[in-house]
Order: sequence, then structure tokens, then C-alpha cells
Amino acid sequence: TMWLTERKPSSVSRDYRTLAAICRFAVDQDLIVRSPCRGIKLPTGARRSIHVIDANELARLAKAMGEYGPMAYVAAVLGLRWGEVAGLKVGALDLENRTLTVSEQITRGKGGQIVVGLPKSDAGRRTLSMPTALAELLAAHLEAKGLSPADGDAYVFPSTSGGPLHYANWYHRVWAPAVEAAGLDGITFHDLRRANATGLVAAGIDVKTAQTRLGHSSSRLTLDFYAQAVAARDRDAADALGATFMPHKGKRGLAATPADPDA
Repeated sequence: TMWLTERKPSSVSRDYRTLAAICRFAVDQDLIVRSPCRGIKLPTGARRSIHVIDANELARLAKAMGEYGPMAYVAAVLGLRWGEVAGLKVGALDLENRTLTVSEQITRGKGGQIVVGLPKSDAGRRTLSMPTALAELLAAHLEAKGLSPADGDAYVFPSTSGGPLHYANWYHRVWAPAVEAAGLDGITFHDLRRANATGLVAAGIDVKTAQTRLGHSSSRLTLDFYAQAVAARDRDAADALGATFMPHKGKRGLAATPADPDA
């Protein structure tokens, strides 16, 4: 009980999902008969208010990030996680056919060490189509870095030493100053992925396609993302419907006389 009261609901839920995954693996390996992670009621808490970044804000953020600006566009346009963006290598890009393959990611290991490995699930290994504008942006980025398709093992977004990015260093050196400069206090890199989900909802993309593009192993995860995206667009929907069905009230005030239904 004390452990639950000393930790945020989101932290408890994240740790529980990790434990549940370990138990499922143990069941699959016949190490235990049944997972103990059954019928567990997790603590609830208010969700953080999510600001859905728009195109102008994304442009400001990317500009403030300097040479790492294309990372923001890859995250927002393709919905990649930070580790997937940081783990991109030149060989994963087919700019002529406008595709990007997610086959490696960077994570933080014990003691903050960098771990380069496969995506955490089969669903995470995926090939995504990209719009022409993003392909052109990445082509210009590679050219500026002096990279070509022959440099297949080189990182698209390397550290200053040419190796993989270290999240903590990158956060303090690139992300935090850029967020402040762009006037987007509180925005996280993961919010760019959430913005991608909002864009999918706005475009009417079906959940199955979204699940594939986001690399979710379960449609439940995608539906949760979609639910957040729909909530973020609820105000826009309300304003649009108000403009459609109550245009006079918007112009003349709440006391305006309704239109004659027989007119």
C-alpha cells in the first residue's frame, strides 16, 4: 500500500505492464502455470493535459533544434518513438521510394548505458511510407552530413562523436533549449508521436492501419492513443458544429432569436 501511495498512478501502471509482460513470458516458457497479473485494479489519476502541436509550432521547434530538427518531423509525421528515431541508420532509408524501415532502436540500459537493439516487439519492426516533403528533408539532411546510401551503417542522427545519441545528453543539449526557444514549455518528444495519432484521426485513418504505422503490438494501445487524440480534437469539433448549426448565435450573442423553422 505504501509503495502505491508513494508513486504516481502512471508510474505504477507502467511498472505493472512490465511485470505483466514478464509473467506472460514465464507462462509461455512453462515456468509458471498462470500469471498472477490477473484482475488487478490499477490506481487512477488525472491525465496530463496534452497540447497537440500544430504545423507552425512544429516548424519553430524543428528550427530551434538545429541540425537535429528533422528528428521532430520524423516523430510527428511518422509517429516514431525517440529510441526509434535515434536508432535510424542510413541503410533504413529508401528515399527514392519514400520508405523508412524501423529495425533498430536505442534504449537506456542499467546505469544509463546506451543499448542498441531490436524494437521491443515484432510489430515495432515495420516499413513506413513517407510523404515527399519528409523524404526531401531527410535527403537534404544526409547531404549536409556528407552521407550517402553507401554509408548504410552510419546513424542518420549521430552524436557529436558520430556514434549513437545518449538521451540524457541530447535532452539537455538539444531538446530542452529548443522547447524553451520555441515557446512550447512542457512539450515532450513523445507528444510528437501523440500529435501523429491526432493527425491519423483527423485524416480518417482506420485503427488497423494506425496500429501498423505506430508499431503497436495490440490494438488496445492504438485505441488508447486514438481516444487521447479524439479528446484533444473535441474542442475543434464543438466549434465546427457550433459554426454549422448555430451561426447566428455566434455572431449575435446567446440571446439571439432562433430562425423560424418554417421559413
